[in-house]
Amino acid sequence: MIKNTLLDFELNSKEDIINAVNRLGFLPYFKNKISGFSIEEHIAPQYWFADTEGVWEWKGSIITEGNFAYGKFFNKKAVFMTLDWFLELANYRRDGYDFDAGFDDGKLKYSDKILYDKLENNAPALSKTLKALGGYDKESKGSFDAGMISLQTKCYALISDFVYMTDKHGRPYGWGVAEYSTPETHFGKAFTDNVYSKTPEESYNRIFEHLKGLFPDTEDRVIRRFIG
Repeated sequence: MIKNTLLDFELNSKEDIINAVNRLGFLPYFKNKISGFSIEEHIAPQYWFADTEGVWEWKGSIITEGNFAYGKFFNKKAVFMTLDWFLELANYRRDGYDFDAGFDDGKLKYSDKILYDKLENNAPALSKTLKALGGYDKESKGSFDAGMISLQTKCYALISDFVYMTDKHGRPYGWGVAEYSTPETHFGKAFTDNVYSKTPEESYNRIFEHLKGLFPDTEDRVIRRFIG
């Protein structure tokens, strides 16, 4: 574990995770190239894959209670982010463009637009709802997943909650189903009024310097590769 006052901690509850995200600004779910920068490396073992409630069951309430952005924003891996840092990432990844302007300028694919339009018009929406609206079946599930990852990477989509199905007795079962939204819908004016307040280069530099401050011994190239 990294010997750093901000990073030397153990996570034993969803409140611990919320506090850690607020302290660090963002926190990946899984191990990555930056050592010590994940929930997986800090969660107490009994709350990882556990017989009782643990981190997998807490994901939805962490998003909603923390008012966080959550999605596969870095290298197709899930990350919790505070709004302030997600604004920086969205400004950088979007290169200052909202979706329509980016599409008109050729920065986004037609397949991105088809899926984004379904999401924008129905957000927040469960993944199975979006699949039904887009006509995705078992054979085309991969293209839906790839499309949603693409929209998350470009910060035009995020996961706003995880919803559990219930049996006839009202008891939840199975894995939580992802509920998707756009940042504009999820955060409202707090996002739309602030996302393009800097140049994309300024936002990139802020993210880089923040990570370098947290991980001064990590090589610059590793941090830059992580940011993407």
